[in-house]
Amino acid sequence: QVQLVESGGGLVQAGGSLRLSCAASGSIFRIYAMGWYRQAPGTERELVAAITSGGSTNYADSVKGRFTISRDNAKNTVYLQMNSLKREDTAVYYCNAEVRNYSTRNYWGQGTQVTVSS
Repeated sequence: QVQLVESGGGLVQAGGSLRLSCAASGSIFRIYAMGWYRQAPGTERELVAAITSGGSTNYADSVKGRFTISRDNAKNTVYLQMNSLKREDTAVYYCNAEVRNYSTRNYWGQGTQVTVSS
């Protein structure tokens, strides 16, 4: 079994910054892609940013230039640095990881709330 534990969410004023972390633990042979998704009330979950095991990244257009995804493979951890936050960034942020142990599948964290106030 694999667990993803997120931390770093909270309440911040518009223009501020937050850093999210997500640590994977459990039965892990290898982690391929890791990513962050978000879901605001009444909307579908959407990709925010993703990073491969080799460090290649991609971002949603809405966060390009403001958010940075990174990972520490030795710690099985992925980060999301969020700068210049806007009210529309308010959502529950979920960590996702493609993990290989006995097979390869995607795992999700429990989610962390990010609220941006004006």
